[in-house]
Amino acid sequence: MMQLQLYRHDEPMDAEELLFIQKKEEKERASLYKVVRILMVFCFICPFVVAWLRALAQVPNPFSMLYYFSSVLFLLCFAGGAVYIAYSRTLKKVQSDVRHRTKTVERTHITRKQFMPHNNMYYFFLDSPNKLSIEVSQEDYYRLEKGDELNIEYTTYSKFYLGYF
Repeated sequence: MMQLQLYRHDEPMDAEELLFIQKKEEKERASLYKVVRILMVFCFICPFVVAWLRALAQVPNPFSMLYYFSSVLFLLCFAGGAVYIAYSRTLKKVQSDVRHRTKTVERTHITRKQFMPHNNMYYFFLDSPNKLSIEVSQEDYYRLEKGDELNIEYTTYSKFYLGYF
C-alpha cells in the first residue's frame, strides 16, 4: 500500500480570518473571566456554608478562622489549577494565533463522500490528522471524487477550521 506524504505550510491570515479569530479570543476570554469570578465566590462561600453546617452539628469551634482560611486556600489552589489547565488548552492557543497571525494550509485527500438527506448537507471525509471531515458545497461534492486532492486551512495553534480550496 502506498503511504501518502503529509504536506502543510503556514501563511499569513487575511483580514477576515484574523477578525474571526480575534472575536473568538474575546468570547473565550470573557467566558474564562466569568468562570473565574464564579469560582472565586464559590471558594469563599463554600467554607462559610460548611462552617454553618458544622455549627448545626454542634461541632466545637465551628467558625474557626484557621479552618475557614485553610479551606479557602485549598479551594483556590484546586480551582486555580483547573482554570490554568483550561486556559492552556484553549485560550492560550487562540491568543498565540492572534499574536502570530498565521494559518496552516494542509494538502489532504478525500477518503469518502457522504450526503446527509435529513439536513441536506454534503461532507467529505479526509485523511488529515487535524480534520476528519468537512462540510462542502453541492457543486464541490459532485465535482470532486474519492482520492482527489483538497487543501484545507486552519489556525496554526488552536486548529480552528477556516475553509478549503
